[in-house]
Amino acid sequence: IALVGAGASGVEVALAVQHRLSQLKPELTLRYHLVSATPDILPGHNDKVRKRYQAVLDKRNVRVHRNFRVTRVAAGNLFDESDPATLKTLECDEIIWATSASAPFWPKQTGLACSDKGFIQVNACLQSISHPSVFAAGDIADVLDHARPKAGVFAVRQGKPLAENLLRALSGEKLKPFVPQKKFLSLVSTGDKYAVASRGAWALSGKWVWCWKDAIDRKFMNRLNTLSMPQITSPVRASPEAKDAMRCGGCGAKVGQPILERVLADMPHIPQDKLALVTQHHDDAVVFSVPADKLLVQSVDAFRRFIEDDFVFGQIAANHALGDLYAMGATPHSTQAMVTLPYAREQMVEQQLKHLMLGAASVLNASGAPMIGGHTAEGQELSLGFAVNGLIDRDKLLTKRGLKPGDVLILTKALGTGALFAADMRARAKGSWIKAAIASMLVSNQQASEMLCQYAVTACTDVTGFGLAGHLLEMLEGSHCHVRLDLASLPVLDGTLAVMQEGIFSSLYPQNKQIQSKFSAYVKCEPCPEEALLQALLFDPQTAGGLLFGVSMENAQNCLDALKKLGYVDASIIGRVV
Repeated sequence: IALVGAGASGVEVALAVQHRLSQLKPELTLRYHLVSATPDILPGHNDKVRKRYQAVLDKRNVRVHRNFRVTRVAAGNLFDESDPATLKTLECDEIIWATSASAPFWPKQTGLACSDKGFIQVNACLQSISHPSVFAAGDIADVLDHARPKAGVFAVRQGKPLAENLLRALSGEKLKPFVPQKKFLSLVSTGDKYAVASRGAWALSGKWVWCWKDAIDRKFMNRLNTLSMPQITSPVRASPEAKDAMRCGGCGAKVGQPILERVLADMPHIPQDKLALVTQHHDDAVVFSVPADKLLVQSVDAFRRFIEDDFVFGQIAANHALGDLYAMGATPHSTQAMVTLPYAREQMVEQQLKHLMLGAASVLNASGAPMIGGHTAEGQELSLGFAVNGLIDRDKLLTKRGLKPGDVLILTKALGTGALFAADMRARAKGSWIKAAIASMLVSNQQASEMLCQYAVTACTDVTGFGLAGHLLEMLEGSHCHVRLDLASLPVLDGTLAVMQEGIFSSLYPQNKQIQSKFSAYVKCEPCPEEALLQALLFDPQTAGGLLFGVSMENAQNCLDALKKLGYVDASIIGRVV
């Protein structure tokens, strides 16, 4: 077994592996090799530490290969070809890499000033010496004024100075130099409940040092392993003076007029064709006319925040509210917002409101339904909702009632947002799962809605808080039909079944599932692998979910192909009406 790298990590891992395998497999005769590119082990530590560890390595028959710079690995052999005159090789069955930090290739390619080894060169303020707007810290950087080895003990202490200097740079203030410590405490184990401590020129060793190190390591790891459920929407996100002050109710809980005026000044302007229908002054209510040949379609929706990014949350909330209009085939016309903001200083309230409204406006304006009014209030936590208006021809209105035997059911988006974000609040979801779920929630149903009339859709709804089961049941009760549901065809967001397998569900799931017996009377599910999990998925509440609609068998495949061309990649045929 070869350990490449003879720094603290290489020495520690070599001795730990040897100790553990001697316990697990005492009958095996294993040889251990420590490969060092330098003339000595533990560069960066003092002579006392090196001597103590060399004695341990000798006693435990770990062979040290000095001045062996690995340049190539092939067929179980390490090669040092740095000097053609003295080719070195080492045959081994297993290789563990514990080399020092190295720089990626891209910093040099950007034109940033870099050292010969590729690390970004920065001054004492952690600022690039060639590009003042770029800051770097940790192993990627070489601080020219204070050269230090690549060690985590230096990297972590650069965090606060980096944050402070970023704020100073953004505010146009003078940057503050950072001077790292010259000495640091190092605790290195020998793998058998014995360790060596060093700082500067002194060194101590013994079992008591290992106990000290073990306590520190376990305390650190417990912070990572024992995770409490993060409070995504904190009850009070405020400064102490805002939190402790008396907060009025009623109209005294509104957000102040100066904040509103500043935020509204940064909002996109209402298109001229909308201005012709609304009052252009600060009147008490919005007024618009409805053409005689149109129906007004109106819906309202709101929910509390479930992600930290206020701009993206504004986008998702707007998309979610518009879903009811799209489900009925209506063309969005206008929107009013309802915002509750946590108690905070005026500057924080203004910033948060601006981010929410800009995110929402990016979706609403693209849909043709700009914000023409709204209401703001203070509260314990952030929530956002919209009253949306749409117009539709009297003879083109889509409803949930109208499914016919022989129709095919099509769902335009994958399921699973409820369970995934329940897992995310418990820190049990992978980042890639949440990223994909957010991307799905940001996909508008508008294009799908606009094309439905081309395929003679018989009934439609959007899948949101009541889950696929709740919304499908409403369609079936209203249409007096039943459905054969193909569970295997349900589109599912990555990670959903994994978190449900762990027993993680949305807090609304138990209430949604109360209709299971009634649902079973209308729906027969085809058997399939993972049937139990997929049946549970039917009751998972969705945010900004897809459209669910019925279409004749003859038009189903063409309709599905058209949806996929529009970008609804998860659109699927999920059942048949009987």
